[in-house]
Amino acid sequence: MSTKINAVVDERGLPVRLILSPGQQHDSRAAGALLADLRPGAVVIGDRAYDSNALLTLVADAGGQTCIPTPRYRKQQRVIDVELYRQRNLVERFFNKLKHFRRIATRYDKLASNFLAAVALAAIRLWTRNYESTT
Repeated sequence: MSTKINAVVDERGLPVRLILSPGQQHDSRAAGALLADLRPGAVVIGDRAYDSNALLTLVADAGGQTCIPTPRYRKQQRVIDVELYRQRNLVERFFNKLKHFRRIATRYDKLASNFLAAVALAAIRLWTRNYESTT
């Protein structure tokens, strides 16, 4: 049994929303819960795993824009803004920072609620690091 951490980060790479999903579940199934209160005009950047008609419709109905490349098996390929897609590394860097917390990297917690609480504490630490005074 495994668990996936699904996250939404802001333009600074700081976590805004965190949820857990079963490890065997596809990534796009958690996207609906992550984007539940999407602001109009928001840009959703994701990798190929998040390409689904339901997600694209959800974002379009909320007045947002998507930057998700199409998998190779799709007949109709969408064109994406490459410069905008490079911003996806913010979420990758967030997950890299999470792995620096040993409790999260090794998954000591047996209960999902405890694991999510540890991830939330690590996310709070990342937020406070961003706002610490340097003087």
